[in-house]
Amino acid sequence: MSTQTLLNNRYQLLEPLGTGGMAQVYRARDLMLERFVAIKVLHPDYSADGDFQVRFRQEAKAAANLSHPNIVTVHDFGFDQGQLFIVMEHVPGTNLKTMLENLGIFSLDDALPLIVQACAGIGYAHRAGLVHCDVKPHNMLVTPDRRLKVTDFGIARAIASIHPEERHEVVWGSPLYFSPEQAAGQAPSPASDVYSLGIVMYELLTGRPPFVARTPETLARLHREMPPQPPSQLNPAITPELEQIILKVLSKEPSARYRTADQLGRVLMTFGQVQRSAAVRLSPPPPTAETRRSQPITLEPVFPEPETETAAEESLTSIDWISVGLGLVALTAVGGLIPWWIYVIGTLINPR
Repeated sequence: MSTQTLLNNRYQLLEPLGTGGMAQVYRARDLMLERFVAIKVLHPDYSADGDFQVRFRQEAKAAANLSHPNIVTVHDFGFDQGQLFIVMEHVPGTNLKTMLENLGIFSLDDALPLIVQACAGIGYAHRAGLVHCDVKPHNMLVTPDRRLKVTDFGIARAIASIHPEERHEVVWGSPLYFSPEQAAGQAPSPASDVYSLGIVMYELLTGRPPFVARTPETLARLHREMPPQPPSQLNPAITPELEQIILKVLSKEPSARYRTADQLGRVLMTFGQVQRSAAVRLSPPPPTAETRRSQPITLEPVFPEPETETAAEESLTSIDWISVGLGLVALTAVGGLIPWWIYVIGTLINPR
């Protein structure tokens, strides 16, 4: 499909942004709303399958209901000129995989805020009942101000619905990043996305994924059977506490990992706060106004807090016991005067 093509008499394709095994992505213009968008046009092999069209629409509708600052917004989807397409917000910047190829190993200060943002977006989807199924750095877009947005929710699941017997990179995720249960052909769960986030974190901090092989079959076996090399052996800057988190996330059994991306995000934020507190105790003098202007923007995602005390419980814990004690003393004093008043009134009524 060439540029200047008009889809559904509304979306004008302008230039290609990237291509993959299942789709081509274009920068486009929405002529109705007069804004730039990104359009993913699926290859004809997928678009021609009737069952896939139905499943694709279901997944696109579910993704369109996700509204979160760390998720790429889905605006529309359709079918034109024999091809399915999905319309998304246009995110300036590049994907995390390209950043990895250009920058190599990330520092802890650069990597952790990005992973925490990914956890916030994917965790929001988990709370909405959706599993991404294909978490990888290619599906994480990073803006110039370091805002991370996750894209392509549900597309891998839609493709798996028409190829349940296959085990290649478009079924249940990509081999470098999918979980042991996905490698075994089982349906993914939120814990599967958590495993994939762990693979991405490992790659950011060491410069390579924990498992590399020539074939998808070999990769699947490594995910199922081989323990990862401790990341601190590849990057000594990784502390024992952070290594423990990474290895927990990469557990073979889903039950041994964090259950959702929200949980992983909160753990990483707590780790980051502890690290910053330790750094403050050893830090040099505060930066000048000039250095503050050059510092990158830190974006703190908000995760749902664990349940707290109810209002009734809080009121019980905030009782003013001094006031209660004074009230009891006054009540006792008044009660002690009652027999005396009875005696006085009796004397007035029946004087001797």
